Amino acid sequence: MSEIAEIIDTLENKIQKLFLKINNLEQKNQALEQELKISAVATQNQNVVVDQLKKDFETLKMTNSLLGSEDYKRDTKLKINSLIREIDYCIAQLAD
Repeated sequence: MSEIAEIIDTLENKIQKLFLKINNLEQKNQALEQELKISAVATQNQNVVVDQLKKDFETLKMTNSLLGSEDYKRDTKLKINSLIREIDYCIAQLAD
């Protein structure tokens, strides 16, 4: 009978250890999920900053070309021509 009691005690101890491990893993999982959310928000914020910097760079390129810089003159001419086409299209739509 004592052998059965020892086996039951051993099983109870093992089950308790398993429950502790499960709880620890659940806590670690929650911490990792929270960290993942924080990282996702940081990544999204960085993407917004990168997009804004790209827009600023394009604006600076156009400004440089308008001020006489030869580096981006072609890009600026193309952008101006595109804007003129859009304006002409709008005028044509208004005339109809």
